[in-house]
Amino acid sequence: MTAHTTVVGAAVVTGGAHGLGAEIARLLVARGHRVIVADRDADGAQATAAAIGATAVTLDVVDLEACRALVAATPDLAVWVNNAGILTTGPSWETDEATRRRLFDVNVHGVINGTSAALEAFRPVGRGAVINVVSLAGISPAPHETIYGATKHAALAYSVSTQLDLIIRGERGIRISALCPDGMWTPMLHTRARDPDAWPSWSGAMLSAPAVAKAAVALLDHPRMVRSLPRWRAVQLRLFAIAPGLVAPALPQVCRRLARSCWRLPRSCWRGAQH
Repeated sequence: MTAHTTVVGAAVVTGGAHGLGAEIARLLVARGHRVIVADRDADGAQATAAAIGATAVTLDVVDLEACRALVAATPDLAVWVNNAGILTTGPSWETDEATRRRLFDVNVHGVINGTSAALEAFRPVGRGAVINVVSLAGISPAPHETIYGATKHAALAYSVSTQLDLIIRGERGIRISALCPDGMWTPMLHTRARDPDAWPSWSGAMLSAPAVAKAAVALLDHPRMVRSLPRWRAVQLRLFAIAPGLVAPALPQVCRRLARSCWRLPRSCWRGAQH
């Protein structure tokens, strides 16, 4: 997609209290937006908002009416970032039903709820931007992060298909971008640093939240339906997705090797995991 005029107005960042969401919110403030840090963690959202000069709102993205209410209370809404997400690890059969449902509620329904609510404001005026933080797990099988990967596949399909729906109807002023980063050292992975089932997260490039946040905000000026980070890793995983059977025999050995790789993370990462 080609570049377009910078979007101005208010910006909502879900899951904005910590990690990547907080970094995205900080960059959006620097960009001149009136930023709303939305999170279930009311205290965390308030602390982040106070630190960067934003507004805090308590929001559970699973609640569609709450998303709609936030949109209604934000008449100058220009950007909605669906960043909220949760991770679980282990083979699919070890994930209990309640956990499976919660992952789909947050990682899929949360993205749908936020996007749908934002579109209710964007479509009548013919402009607006939605950034959906997905994952490279959305473009390739993610063994041992199986349920998580399934939710990310769904989120990516929804994001791209919704953008195509808008294009088919001639609504080209609204841009929906899916950001698919590799493993990222944020609080989501801090608690998984000693989890051998989290090996897919250590299998490629370990990204920093500021770098991913920069790529997310750049999509406002240079929107793309799918932006993978890093690109070489996306190519590698797409090849795996095309022919998983070719790689499958080597996976047990790869799994054992990668399960140990988290122990070689930088000391700064371990300090983060201890907080």
